[in-house]
Amino acid sequence: MALSEVYWDHQIQLPKLPPVQAKLAVALVALLCFLNSYDGEFVFDDSEAIVNNKDLRPATPLNNIWRNDFWGSNLSSNSSHKSYRPLTVLTFRLNYLLAGGLHPVGFHILNIILHAVISALLIDVYAILIGGLAYDEDGKLLNYAPKTSLLAAFFFASHPVHAESVAGVVGRADLLCALFFQLSFLTYCKAFRTGTKRDERFSVQWVVVSILLCAAAMLCKEQGITVLGVNAAFDILLICNVNVYELSQRLLFRKNLQDVREILQSGLLTRLALMTFGGLSMLYARWRIMGTGPPAFTDVDNPASFAENVFLRIVNYNYYYSLNAWLLLCPWWLCFDWSMGCVPLIKSATDWRMVWLLLLWCILIGLINQALCSQDSQRRRTISLGLVLLVVPFLPASNVFFRVGFVIAERVLYLSSAGYCLLLAYSLGHCCYLWSKYRRLLCVSVLVLLCVNVARCALRSHQWRSEQTLFTSALAVCPLNAKVHYNVGKNLADRGNSSAAIAYYREAVRLHPTYVHAMNNLGNILKERNELVEAEQLLSKAVSIQSDFAAAWMNLGIIQNSLWKFEHAERSYWNAIRLRKKYPDCYYNLGRLYADQNRHVDALNAWRNATVLKPDHSLAWNNMVILLDNTGNLGQAELIGREALRILPRDHTIMFSLANVLGKLEKYKESESFFLHALQINPDSASCHGNLAVLYHRWGKLELAKKHYELSLKLDPDAPGTKDNYNMLRRKLDQLKRQTP
Repeated sequence: MALSEVYWDHQIQLPKLPPVQAKLAVALVALLCFLNSYDGEFVFDDSEAIVNNKDLRPATPLNNIWRNDFWGSNLSSNSSHKSYRPLTVLTFRLNYLLAGGLHPVGFHILNIILHAVISALLIDVYAILIGGLAYDEDGKLLNYAPKTSLLAAFFFASHPVHAESVAGVVGRADLLCALFFQLSFLTYCKAFRTGTKRDERFSVQWVVVSILLCAAAMLCKEQGITVLGVNAAFDILLICNVNVYELSQRLLFRKNLQDVREILQSGLLTRLALMTFGGLSMLYARWRIMGTGPPAFTDVDNPASFAENVFLRIVNYNYYYSLNAWLLLCPWWLCFDWSMGCVPLIKSATDWRMVWLLLLWCILIGLINQALCSQDSQRRRTISLGLVLLVVPFLPASNVFFRVGFVIAERVLYLSSAGYCLLLAYSLGHCCYLWSKYRRLLCVSVLVLLCVNVARCALRSHQWRSEQTLFTSALAVCPLNAKVHYNVGKNLADRGNSSAAIAYYREAVRLHPTYVHAMNNLGNILKERNELVEAEQLLSKAVSIQSDFAAAWMNLGIIQNSLWKFEHAERSYWNAIRLRKKYPDCYYNLGRLYADQNRHVDALNAWRNATVLKPDHSLAWNNMVILLDNTGNLGQAELIGREALRILPRDHTIMFSLANVLGKLEKYKESESFFLHALQINPDSASCHGNLAVLYHRWGKLELAKKHYELSLKLDPDAPGTKDNYNMLRRKLDQLKRQTP
C-alpha cells in the first residue's frame, strides 16, 4: 500500500501530541466524563447481577461461574436468560474479594478505568483503520492520520451513550468485551507486522492468538464474536487492498481475473478459513452450553418481534435502527429502559415515523456508495471499515439472526459507537479540507461539541448514581413507559413512601393493563394498608394473566388468609409451591394458615419444610417454638429452640422464645441467661424485659423482677399484662415489708 494513499489527515487543527501523551489525554477525558459516578450505588440490573448473585460470594464454589448465567441462574433452567459471561462474573467476584464485600466504589472505579483504557487503545485501532499497517525502522506502528484518529478517540471517550455501560456496574460486560475486541483486532494486525504486501507471509500464531482473544471477548459478552467479521473486513480491504466494487464487476463479467488469483494466493483464504473454523467452534460451544435452547422472551420485552405481519415487523425493526442511530447522533434523550410503550409500534405504512426509516437508509446508501464507488481509495477503505465497525458489532442486537429481549438498549451501542466516531471524525476532517476558509469555525464547533458531550456525560453519570435519580430522569424521556413508573414506585416503596408509590403503580397498570409485577407490588401495599378487597382483586387478576407467577399466588394466599378464606388461601399457597418447588416463604405462610385453623401438626410440618429449604428462616423456627410452647409440648419446644440457635446463634427472637420455654420448665438459670443475651442484642425490647421480670418474679428474685418490670413499662407503658404483674409484685413487696419485724 503506497504511503501517498494513506497519510491524508484532512488538516484538522488539533495539537500534535506524541503517542503516549495522546493516549493520556484521551484517557483523561474519559475519566473526566464519568468520574462522578465512582461512589454511586448498585442500581437497576446491578441488583440481580451483583447484589443477589450468589456466584460472587467466596462461599460459592468457583466452578459455579462456568455453569451459571450472568445472573447466577443455572443455564439449563427455562427461566435463564442464557447470557453466558463467566469472565465478567469473575471480575465481579474479584471486586467482592478485594473490597471484602458488596462495596460499590471498587466496582465503579474499575468500570471507569476500563473505559479510559479502551478509549486510549482506540487511537491505535483508528490509526490502523485509517492509515493501514506501516512500521518504521524500529518496528513501531506509524500513524499517518494522528489528528483524525485522536479526534475520533476523543469523540468515543466522551460519548454520552456510554453512560449505561460505564456508570452502571452491569455494563462491565460491554467494557470487557470491547477491551478484548480491541486486543483481538490489534493482535490480528500483528500477523502482518513485516508489511502489507500480498506476497509477504503472515503469522499463523498471531491469527490463532487473535481468535483466542475473540473467545475471551465472547466470554465477557456474546457480541465479542463479531470481531472476527471486523478482522475479515480489515484483511480484505486493507491487507489485500481489494476494491469490492471492481472485484464484483470482474467476477460478474469474468474479466481480468489475474488479480483475483493473486488475492487467493496471498493467504487470505487460509486466514478466513481459520477464523471461520474458530467462529463456528465458538458458536457450537455456546449452543451446547446454552442447554435448553434460546431464552423465552415475551411481547413485553420486544413487541415488534411478535407482530404477525412480516412487513410491519421489518418496518418496526428498521424504526428501532433509526432510533439507535439517533442516539448516536444526538444522545440527549437517554433512558435506562425503552420497553413497555416507550416506543409505540408502527402499525401502518402511513405512519409519519416512516420518514425516519427512509432518512436512515438514504444516509446509509450514500455512505455505502462512497465506500464502494469513491475514486479515492483511502476514503473508500476508511468509510468501508467505519461502516463495518458500526454495523457488525450491532448485528447480534438487530433481531436479524434471533429475537432479542429488548427494544433499544444503549449498552449494545458501546462497540458500534466506535465506528460512528470514526466516520464522524473522518467526515469533519474532510469538511475542513473542502471548506478551508471555514476551518476555524469548524474547529470551534468540534471543540464545543466535545465540551457538550463531556457535560452531558457528567450529568448522565450523575443520574446513574442512585435508583431514585435514574428512574425519575426517565419520566421525562419515556412518560408512556409502564416499567419506568413501576421502578419509580418500587423505589419509593423501598424508601417507605408507600402513598406516593401507589400512584406510580396505578399509572403503570393503567399504561400496561397486563403488567402483573405492578399488580403484585400494588396488591402488597394495599394489603399492608388493610385494603384487602382491592388487593385480592388485583392479585387474582395477576394470576389469571400469568398463571405461573408463583410470588403472586403466595401473596394472594396471604390476603385470602386475612379475609378468612382459608380454603382459597390453601389452594393459592399450593399453587405457588407447585410452580416453585423450593419456596420457603410460602411454606412459612402456609404454616400460619394451618395455625389459624388449629391444624397444629400441619403447621409444624410446613414450618419444618421452610427451615429445610432455608435453614436461617428465623420466623419459621420461632413460630415452631411458640406453637409447641402454647400447646404444652415444652420438651419438644426446647429441642427445636436449641436446634434453631445452633444455626442462628445471634437471633434474639428465638432466644426470647426459648427463654420462655425454659422458664416454664423451671430451668431458671438457663432461661435468665438467654433473656440477658437477647437483651444485649436488643436492649430496647419491652416484652423481653417484661418476661424476664416474670421469670425473676417466679424465681423469687423480687427486686430484679421490679427493676425489669419498670424498664418494660418505661419502654412500653401499654404492654399487655406487665402493669398488672408489676402491681401484683408491689403488693407482695409491701406485704413482705409489713411482715418484716
